[in-house]
Amino acid sequence: MHVVVCGALVENGAVLLVHRSPTRRAYPDLWDLPGGHVEAGESELQALSREMHEELGVHIVAESSSRLGDLSAGSGQEAVHVGVWRIRDWVGSPTNRAPEEHDDVAWVGISELGGIPLVFGALPALLRSLPEPDRLSRRGEARTTASPSGP
Repeated sequence: MHVVVCGALVENGAVLLVHRSPTRRAYPDLWDLPGGHVEAGESELQALSREMHEELGVHIVAESSSRLGDLSAGSGQEAVHVGVWRIRDWVGSPTNRAPEEHDDVAWVGISELGGIPLVFGALPALLRSLPEPDRLSRRGEARTTASPSGP
């Protein structure tokens, strides 16, 4: 079983999604949360921090991250367990630093998620389960050097 983490950066009622390149072997041409595989010896939070920096160029504030839920896909050797994390604070402005993996990044309103092709159909419900204040504003912005633009 593959263990994967992904992070939900939420601001102003929108979540940052990455569009998986059409040439990707797994889940091509679909929108997803940024993230990736947990490497040997890494905790999920360590992998999340590494992946957010590699893919988006942001540094997450680890203490602001909390487990939002779990998703699963595939079976047998292709089975994937995905830990979904809510990231409340980060430093930097998210940009696509992995163009070989993603051909676009976008802020998408949580209320609009049901209308786009997603890797996991359960993602909209998971994000709508966030308490209203968590869906609207980022906390601790004084600790950040840059803020991503809204949707």
